[in-house]
Amino acid sequence: MRRMNATDLAARIAAQWDADIVPRLTDYIRIPAKSPHFDADWQANGHIDRVVRDAEAWAKAQPVRGLVVETVRLPGRTPLLFFEVPASGAASRGTVMLYGHLDKQPEMTGWREDLGPWRPKYEGGRLYGRGGADDGYAVYAALAAIGALQAQGAPHARCVGLIETCEESGSYDLPHHLEALAPRIGEVDFVVGLDSGCGDYERLWATTSLRGLAAGTLAVEVLTEGVHSGYASGAVPSSFRIARALLDRLDDSATGRVLPPAFHAPIPDERVRQARAAAAILGPIGTDHFPFAGGTQPMAPTREEADLNRTWRAALSVTGADGLPPIASAGNVLRPRTALKLSLRLPPTVDGEGATRELKRILEADPPHGANVTFVPDQGATGWNAPPTAPWLEAALQSASRQFYGQDAAAVGEGGTIPFMGMLGARFPRAQFLITGVLGPKSNAHGPNEFLHVPFARKLTACVASVLAAHAQR
Repeated sequence: MRRMNATDLAARIAAQWDADIVPRLTDYIRIPAKSPHFDADWQANGHIDRVVRDAEAWAKAQPVRGLVVETVRLPGRTPLLFFEVPASGAASRGTVMLYGHLDKQPEMTGWREDLGPWRPKYEGGRLYGRGGADDGYAVYAALAAIGALQAQGAPHARCVGLIETCEESGSYDLPHHLEALAPRIGEVDFVVGLDSGCGDYERLWATTSLRGLAAGTLAVEVLTEGVHSGYASGAVPSSFRIARALLDRLDDSATGRVLPPAFHAPIPDERVRQARAAAAILGPIGTDHFPFAGGTQPMAPTREEADLNRTWRAALSVTGADGLPPIASAGNVLRPRTALKLSLRLPPTVDGEGATRELKRILEADPPHGANVTFVPDQGATGWNAPPTAPWLEAALQSASRQFYGQDAAAVGEGGTIPFMGMLGARFPRAQFLITGVLGPKSNAHGPNEFLHVPFARKLTACVASVLAAHAQR
């Protein structure tokens, strides 16, 4: 069995990205394959089926020895693309699972005039459009990495791939697919998740934790229909004021600190040290990381505290609203109802379902003025905290980052939620994890002007190949 040649591997992967993967992702971005949570008619619309068919056709055409690809369909569930590759040569120990997804977040407003969510544009090494970076590239990068190893005769263990289409809705279909595929997947000892972020575009980043999520819609109703505000205000309570008072039960409006103890957890010392090291690399948070408007300042005085805030501390966001007419058509009416979409990010070790129940209890208890108050949950997900990194994996990460980026690898927590990681951590408690991705500064997943940093993605794919080879030789 030959050892991997890093120079040849990087060149092959870069060529495949430029000639094959970027055009495929360009076509993928054009398809509004929104997650079921954002497209109730996803089956009739057919967009999810189309991106899965396209990815399956591409995968089946890859020169990967022994590759088996199929779309798994369960009644009433979103489809899942499954692939399996036998171990190469003598590398027969263990099974690697590679994970990604093909469903997308909705459009969002604020795109640059020459861009759009379904209008791809390749500019300066950045492929703009919804879903390319989050994370339609995953299946293409995973099989490109395996194919590049095989082209060199370098080793890799047995690999299985799970590319789902329900991730942006909380992966509620994934447990059913995992159960159905359990006999074919077998015991997994290493997981590569390509659905995360990076602190900069200069090195390999490993995600060490992911926050959980409690989300849903808070609705406050005070009237059965709107009434002239001059007649009703002062007599009828404002639904917006009541909603504001209910939010005060959740966080301090002056600082943003979440108040109920149930939504907090201790931060492990190792994660504090990693946040400190990442802060030393990345420097202060500024407009290079977030598009701050005017004189807006970060919520924390240091990068380390800001990173701990967004990875290990609870935070509440209002992500949508109903019952509020646009300003141009807002008359002098005391509105009957205000509804707010709430997203409460949770520390990685807080139980998501339990937190969601507690959130509902807090919001609905003793409503001000006896108003009709309801909280309807739509997502409750537990986060994930990585197990201690095995020596072989730590060495492999550093070696790969130095080979392909010329810099040491780094570790950081992520503020987002990937429910799949918690599921896998419970199912395969002895597995090691490489959770990584391409979502770096200003890539803006879920927001306007999302982009995939293609030069970084090429090197990340090479790093994945290198770590797969190290896993086979551990």
